[in-house]
Amino acid sequence: MGFIEQVSERARKDVKTIVLPESSDIRTIKAAAAIQESGIANIVLVGKQADIKKLAGGLDISKARIVDPESSDKFKEYTQAFYEMRKAKGMTPEKAAELMKDELYWGVMMVKMGEADGMVSGAVHSTADTLRPALQILKTAPGTKLVSSFFVMVVPECEYGSNGTFVFSDCGLVENPDAEQLSEIALASANSFKNLTGAEPKVAMLSYSSYGSAKSDLTQKVIDATKLAKEKNPELLLDGELQADAAIVPSVGKSKAPGSNIAGGANVLVFPDLNCGNISYKLVQRLAKAEAYGPITQGIAKPVNDLSRGCCAEDIVGVVAITALQAQHS
Repeated sequence: MGFIEQVSERARKDVKTIVLPESSDIRTIKAAAAIQESGIANIVLVGKQADIKKLAGGLDISKARIVDPESSDKFKEYTQAFYEMRKAKGMTPEKAAELMKDELYWGVMMVKMGEADGMVSGAVHSTADTLRPALQILKTAPGTKLVSSFFVMVVPECEYGSNGTFVFSDCGLVENPDAEQLSEIALASANSFKNLTGAEPKVAMLSYSSYGSAKSDLTQKVIDATKLAKEKNPELLLDGELQADAAIVPSVGKSKAPGSNIAGGANVLVFPDLNCGNISYKLVQRLAKAEAYGPITQGIAKPVNDLSRGCCAEDIVGVVAITALQAQHS
C-alpha cells in the first residue's frame, strides 16, 4: 500500500471537513468528486452554486457542501469576527466585509469558526495569497514559534528512509533560518513525520560537513541548531551536522559519523536553507521519479495547505488526505 493510500485509510477513520475555495477551477471540482467518492473527507466548495454545478457538468459533487459567502447567513457574523481580530492592525468594518467576499479569507474563517477542519488552496493562487489569511486569522499553534513547510517524498524501490518515505524540510517557506529557527523546523518536521506515517522519526541536520569534517559559519549554524534541538527534545532521535550520504546510507554513516544514533537511517532531512531544500526535493522528484507531496505547512493552529499551480486533480486529492490527517492531530 502506497503512502497516500495509507494516509487516506487513516483519514477515513475520523472524517474531517476540508474547504476547497478554488471552485472556479475544474481540477478542484474533479478532486471534490473523487474525495467524496473515496470518503477521505467531507468537502466544502466556496462559490456560487449555479456556477459550480455548471462547471461540474456530469461530475457527481452532490455530497459536497457549496457555500456562497455573499448570500450566506453567516456573512455578518464572520465579518464582525474578522474585524474584531484585526482592528488593532487598522482593519475597518468596510474592509473586513470586502475581504469576507474573498473565497480564501472565507475558507479560513470557516476553519476558525469551527465549520471546517482545514483548507487546501493554491491551484490558482500564490503561496502568499493562500497563507496570508491563515496567518492573520488562525495564527500559530500553541507553543509554536515558527510556521514552516515540508515535502513528503516517496521514492520508488528505495532502501533508505522509512521504506523510501522521507520528510524534507524546509523546502518552500523559510528562506534562511538561523540556528534557533532551524531547530524549530527540525522539531516540527519530526512531529509531522510521526503524525503522517506512524513511524519513528530519525532526524538528520544536513550540511556539507559531517561531524566537523569542514568548519565555516555555514556548518556552525547547523551544529548550533542540532544542539538546540537536542536540548529542547532530548528523547528525539536527531543528529548533525551530517552530509546527505552519511544521513541515509548505513555504511557511509558508520564511516563518517561513528556512534551517531541516526546516521545511515535518517527519514527526516532538515536542510540548512531554502536553496538547499528546494533544489534537493526537485532533483529527487525528477531524477528518482519520486512522488512529492507539498509544500505542507506546519505550525499553523489549524491545517491550511498550499498546492502547486501546476497540480492535477490527483495532487489535490493527496494533499486533502494529508490535511485531513493533520486535522486529526491539531
